[in-house]
Amino acid sequence: MKSVKSRITHLFVAAMALLISWSSSANTESDATAIIESTTSQIMAIVDDAPDYFDADPGRFYDSIGAVLDETIDWRGFAKGVMGEYASNARYRSLDQEGKEALREQLESFTEIIKSGLIRTYAKGLLAFSGSKFEIVADESGEPNARSVSITQQVYGTGDRTFTVRYQMGRGRNGEWRLRNIIVENINLGQIYQNQFSAAAKSADGDAAKVIAEWDVAANLPEDLDSE
Repeated sequence: MKSVKSRITHLFVAAMALLISWSSSANTESDATAIIESTTSQIMAIVDDAPDYFDADPGRFYDSIGAVLDETIDWRGFAKGVMGEYASNARYRSLDQEGKEALREQLESFTEIIKSGLIRTYAKGLLAFSGSKFEIVADESGEPNARSVSITQQVYGTGDRTFTVRYQMGRGRNGEWRLRNIIVENINLGQIYQNQFSAAAKSADGDAAKVIAEWDVAANLPEDLDSE
């Protein structure tokens, strides 16, 4: 039987994949909801085809998932959020020119680690959701011109297991909706990663570069999800 950690890991990746359609064309929350529903069918079509070739050519699947994720996922923003105070605007402004350049390099490196780690480590988890049903069950749009929106989706997996995913989105100055965080079954993934980065940095006497060099996406999942 798959552990809860494994199931939620897989669902996290599935949730990220469904976010590829959040673009500048989604100017209202209702538009975004319609697009995410359409994208669900699009992504799951890729997942449904994957078993035919995955064992022989897993790179094809990883590349397909990575390509669609790159269209809209703000990898740099996500990585910056995980680094928290160690990549904050306030910290950047406090540094001299050499320090600023070092921080930019750290953020660029960590962005690639986060991106490649999530795609390469977890993309296979999408296969566990082949044939699953995805349904939007609640929209919390607030004001018509709100800068943020939360959309709740139910994922009906195998057997009687149902997962709840909440997408927390923010709209930038250019009008584009971007992923801010994903909450799966009350597990706030963005906050978990940020807390772990902060703890690791403190253990390394504030050496963020050391934390980045040793970061392992899979190892940094919450340990309390390991058992049923």
